[in-house]
Amino acid sequence: MSNNYKREDFANANEVRWCPGCGDYAILMALQKILPDLGLPPEQHVFVSGIGCAGRLPYYMNTYGFHTIHGRATAVATGLKVLREDLCVWVITGDGDALSIGGNHLLHILRRNVNVNILLFNNQVYGLTKGQFSPTSQKGQVTKTSPKGVTNEPVNPLTLALAAGAGFVARAVDKDPVHLGSLLKKAQEHQGCSFVEIYQDCNIFNHGAFDEFALKSNRAQNTVLLEEGQPLLFGAQKEKALQLQGEQFVHVSAEEGSYRHNAGSFTEAMRLASLSFPEHPVPLGVYYQKKRDLFALPQEIRKTVNDLPELFRAKATWHQN
Repeated sequence: MSNNYKREDFANANEVRWCPGCGDYAILMALQKILPDLGLPPEQHVFVSGIGCAGRLPYYMNTYGFHTIHGRATAVATGLKVLREDLCVWVITGDGDALSIGGNHLLHILRRNVNVNILLFNNQVYGLTKGQFSPTSQKGQVTKTSPKGVTNEPVNPLTLALAAGAGFVARAVDKDPVHLGSLLKKAQEHQGCSFVEIYQDCNIFNHGAFDEFALKSNRAQNTVLLEEGQPLLFGAQKEKALQLQGEQFVHVSAEEGSYRHNAGSFTEAMRLASLSFPEHPVPLGVYYQKKRDLFALPQEIRKTVNDLPELFRAKATWHQN
C-alpha cells in the first residue's frame, strides 16, 4: 500500500451533473478526500450504484464502477465481493432505490454480512423522477404523489439495518463533510457489512428538510455526536445530555448526564435510532459496531466458479424419471 495518493487520483474529467446545491456534491467530495488515506490504489476500489440521483456517483470516480438497475446494487456488489475479496466495494444507493424496490436485497446483504460499504443517501423524496414521495418521506410531507400529505409512517433505515443484523450502523449529514469523512473511514476499516445513512439535501424537491439540525448554526443545539465512552451531550454550550432512565432516553443537564455511549450495545443503538426529532436531538456517528463472521462462498462452490471458462463450457445435466 502507498500513502502517496491524492484526491486528484480518485477524480476524473467527467462533468459532475447534479442540480446546483445538491447534497450529493458534498458526499462525492468527502469520498474523494478520504480515499487517499485508505492507502489503496484507485483500481482496487469499485463503486456500485442503483437508480436515482445517487446512482451517478460512479461516473465521477477514477475507479472501477458499475451502474446497475433499480434496487439491485447490493445483489451485484455481493456477487463481486465474494469472487474478488481483494477489492474494496462501495454501494451507493438512495432511499427509494434501497428501501423500496431494493428492500429485499438490502435486508439480505446486511443479514449475510457481506464485506462491503453501503452508503444510503437519504433525501426523503424521489429526486430523479421529479418529486414523488419515497419510503422515508415524513408523515404529512407534500409531494407530487401526495398533494395532501404523506399518510404513512416512514421507514427508519437505521432500525431496519439493526434488525437485519448489520454489524456497523452509522449516520451522518452532508453539511458536515469532516465528520462524514471520519465515518466513511471507520466504515471502510470495519471488517463486515457497514451501513451509513447520510441525510442529503434535495434542494429542488425537498429543500431544507434537515436544516434544523444539519446546518452548522443549528448542529450543536440539535445533534448529539456519538463517541465511544463519551456522554451524549448537546446544546450550544454542550450544557444538556441524553440520560437513560429505565428504557427511555430523557434530557438532563450535562452535570447529571452520566450515561456514556456504548457502540457495542444493540439495545442502546435501537433506542438511539428510535429517537424522533424535534422531540430529541439527532444522534450522528456510529450507533452500533460488532464483529461478525463474514459471508463467503463454500470452498467447493468457490473452486467451481473460480474457473469461469470451465464453468461456461460445462453442460447442464439433469435426470428425469
